[in-house]
Amino acid sequence: MIQKRIPATGIAGLLLGLTLQSTVPVMAQQQQSPWDRIAARPSTLGLDKGIQEYTSGAFILKLVNGSQTAAGLVLNTEKDFDYTPSDRLKGRDKDGLYHLGDINLQVKTSGSNEWLKLSSAKKRNTVQSLPASGNVLAAADLSNTIDEKSPITIKRYWEKINNGIQLRFELTNKTNQPVEIGALGIPMIFNNILEGKNLDQAHKHNVFFDPYIGKDAGYLQVNRLHGKGVSLLVLPGENASFEAYNPLNDDPSPRGIVFEGFHEWLIYSKAFADKEWKNADPWNTPTSVTLAPGQKKSYALKFVLSPSIKAIEQTLLNHQRPVAVGLPGYVIPSNVSVRLQLKHNKAIKSIKAEPANALQITKGKTTPNGWATYHITGNNWGRARVTVTYADGLTQTINYKVIKPEAETVSDLGHFLTTEQWYDNKNDAFKRAPSVITYDYDKKAPVTQENRAWFAGLSDEAGAASWLAAMMKQYVQPDSKEIDKLKRFVHETLSGRIQLTEGPKKYGVVKSLFYYEPDSMPKGTYDTSLNWKVWSAWPKKEADNVGRSYNYPHVAAAHWVMYRLARNYKGLVTEHEWKKYLEDAFQTAIAMVRLAPYYAQFGQMEGSIFVYILKDLKREGLTYQAMELETAMRKRADHWRTLNYPFGSEMPWDSTGQEEVYLWSSYFGYDDKADVTLNAILAYMPTLPHWGYNGSARRYWDFVYGGKLSRIERQLHHYGSALNAIPVIAAYKDKPDDLYLLRTGHAGTLGALANITQDGFGPAAFHSYPSTLAIDGISGDYGSGFYGYAVNSATFITQHPEFGWLAFSGNLSQKGNWINTTITTAGKSRVFIAPVGVWLQLDAGRFDEVSYNTKTGEIKATLLPANEFTPAAYLRVENSKGEASAYKVNHYQKEERGTYNIPLATNNTTISLTR
Repeated sequence: MIQKRIPATGIAGLLLGLTLQSTVPVMAQQQQSPWDRIAARPSTLGLDKGIQEYTSGAFILKLVNGSQTAAGLVLNTEKDFDYTPSDRLKGRDKDGLYHLGDINLQVKTSGSNEWLKLSSAKKRNTVQSLPASGNVLAAADLSNTIDEKSPITIKRYWEKINNGIQLRFELTNKTNQPVEIGALGIPMIFNNILEGKNLDQAHKHNVFFDPYIGKDAGYLQVNRLHGKGVSLLVLPGENASFEAYNPLNDDPSPRGIVFEGFHEWLIYSKAFADKEWKNADPWNTPTSVTLAPGQKKSYALKFVLSPSIKAIEQTLLNHQRPVAVGLPGYVIPSNVSVRLQLKHNKAIKSIKAEPANALQITKGKTTPNGWATYHITGNNWGRARVTVTYADGLTQTINYKVIKPEAETVSDLGHFLTTEQWYDNKNDAFKRAPSVITYDYDKKAPVTQENRAWFAGLSDEAGAASWLAAMMKQYVQPDSKEIDKLKRFVHETLSGRIQLTEGPKKYGVVKSLFYYEPDSMPKGTYDTSLNWKVWSAWPKKEADNVGRSYNYPHVAAAHWVMYRLARNYKGLVTEHEWKKYLEDAFQTAIAMVRLAPYYAQFGQMEGSIFVYILKDLKREGLTYQAMELETAMRKRADHWRTLNYPFGSEMPWDSTGQEEVYLWSSYFGYDDKADVTLNAILAYMPTLPHWGYNGSARRYWDFVYGGKLSRIERQLHHYGSALNAIPVIAAYKDKPDDLYLLRTGHAGTLGALANITQDGFGPAAFHSYPSTLAIDGISGDYGSGFYGYAVNSATFITQHPEFGWLAFSGNLSQKGNWINTTITTAGKSRVFIAPVGVWLQLDAGRFDEVSYNTKTGEIKATLLPANEFTPAAYLRVENSKGEASAYKVNHYQKEERGTYNIPLATNNTTISLTR
């Protein structure tokens, strides 16, 4: 096990003085870090006055006597675990740093045009304690620590409720005129500060939290990084509608790759919408409230526990909260009807779509246990919102995204990549042509120069992602004209330039074709308007480095796609035999381990490609190569098995290594590590009634490394969503009764399509900041996510005990004993039938419909007609683990590599499968 520390030479670079350790990446301490500078400020929280402890059910609440803010929220059953960042309490006891129990307001009185900003954290003074009795654990008048100009008196109460805790604020208008409250925010301060932690420490002590911004039905879920055990839920109490989720960027705690920052739960947001967010379209309609002279109003949040992440929805029901379950989710292709299941202890008074014509909502049958059913189809492309009002007055919102049909969306993407992003400048100084290159959607122009060299260099994620997406699109939807261009890219630009083809570093992959070296280039080569005095403007020596393993999967995937096209289609790829491309994919995998051994010890984004290459080597009878590749990958998996949390990265914490770690751990039978990995994924990949967060794997720094609007910010459906969906879907196929896994995995898969524009541009991610709420303006590292869609998208047919028969990426109907599903994925090539564990995969050809007989178990599949390049379909029939299934295709013989060769006609072909 390597224990030395070495400088980070990958994208992580020098942003925050980062260094890495092979098994436990950590944040290096600079001579005076931002944390040191904060710690040097005067202490104002009042720690010198001591800390008081209170027990309420599952929690031990610790309050600072001077401020009555939380010094700890500890589990009663695990007293060394604290949900708050108490390990930094002493360094964060300063003005302007938020703690749980603080409050922010924006108010104005009649006749005023400006909002007055008030905060209990801005300038701290000792609060005035109030008598506590009954369920009140502690109470305080905050007047001493609120601006003296405040027209509002604020009292705070920490209270016992059942097995949890309630935080309640009582606001009183102390003036003789009305006061409008345009913003009311309660900071959500939990321990997501990873700075200085190794992976073991972070998974033991830290949490991530995700919002359901759903008005009265909204909540915040706070999960341990390891994904096991209880989950903390923050629920609306009195008058605490979850209207918006606002980043607390005025808190000086240094944000970066080890700290996303804090957010506040906004009950009212009109003041922000009037100014800071005026150019954005908020998730919910911004509101305010006006307090009459002397009027008093309370606002409360509840802190309760769910037994597990998967039990969150049942816990919400137990606390009389409305629950929404979207089946399959909240991204709606316009040719699919989805279901919305709603449950609350009060009747539904009304349900409506906003905009009014965006969605069509039809009432369905109520389920046996009282879930209301609504069928929803999308009428207009773009964001839409469903608002549900219940008989008790509670309002719930569910945010949807309507997209084109999956096939049309992917077709648009392929066209955009091979036209607008096609770069064929024969005079390019860096020999990047022909290729698919990074694209600036705001400027409607390719990115040929960037001071982040990889953007313009056709390698690393933000450089390779565009051509990777174009290649993977052909795996899903082969198009001969697009393939003709991409063959040129593979043979002229990828081979010999991006990937070396001779010498001791043969098959090595360079970091960038673009570099900054003005002394060796003709005058005028570089754009003088760009700042080139940055570490990311790599010189040629650094650009030529082949030691970054993360670049190899992109190239291996390109070779693998060429192999699949040459092997399974007639006339699409004829320049070389299929075997040559598969050999190149194999050699790229081996080269990664040989030439980039340091980073190769980590799981790779798109690392699943090596599993697929190995399986194809075995199918094709290339035994020697298969043995060599399996041996090399087993060594990596054996190393991961020695680690408690085997998904380190070039970053201190990451959400990309898990994909490959899970697949190899599962492949080699290391089920304990596969389970650890899956649990960690479920901790940062939430299932929430909101298209942006549902299935969106956590990533918050890649707008810096792969985006145009560069800032630390929770990214919605960054490439990590679709990549992490790969292991989640694999786990679901092993446990087909676990609908939670299917919902999560399918949401992540569709996340790769959610942000594609109407004309086919794929952006790096969607900006979650309420001041933006829009896609990023550059293609960035999008293609890595599309890889996830390409290898993972499938139609899933399952039966749930409460919700009945369901199709994910399909339209399902039932006639007698037959369950009929029209296939709606872009490739129409994969179907999983959960009740019998049958995994149907077409290496060539497309499904139109698949039917399953619930009585006999027979399966019928209708295949679409032949075309010029697809005279026959190649069907593999496997079980959930990819092994030969007990089902066989009637009247056809299985060929050597395990496929059924099914000649296609000029019209549909129907086949049947029986055990």
